[in-house]
Amino acid sequence: MSWRWSMIILLLASGLCQGAGSSKAKNAYYGAIAYHAASNSIGWASDRRTGREARIEALKQCGREECVVVATVSRACAALAKDTKKFVVQKGATRQEAETKALSKCGAQCEVAVWTCTK
Repeated sequence: MSWRWSMIILLLASGLCQGAGSSKAKNAYYGAIAYHAASNSIGWASDRRTGREARIEALKQCGREECVVVATVSRACAALAKDTKKFVVQKGATRQEAETKALSKCGAQCEVAVWTCTK
């Protein structure tokens, strides 16, 4: 077998292996939270096909150029708790877990401002 055929077989085999691994990624869904504290602007996304799509949607909903993505999740939840001076983002297996963690770390004056969960 020539080196050219060996290389073609090697490339095809590596492509098949990569394709098999990516099928799991297709079943995952992504979410994100974007926030801008000074304007109190918030955006979120749930169940997007890629992490990039989730981040873009969250930023779009946030609506300001200064917004930043503060959380991304896949097969989980995230919550942002805030008061007038600070904010905390926490993740959890459920909405309740994420909210409880965020409120616990943020303090007594905080409220949950936004949450997102994915499949």
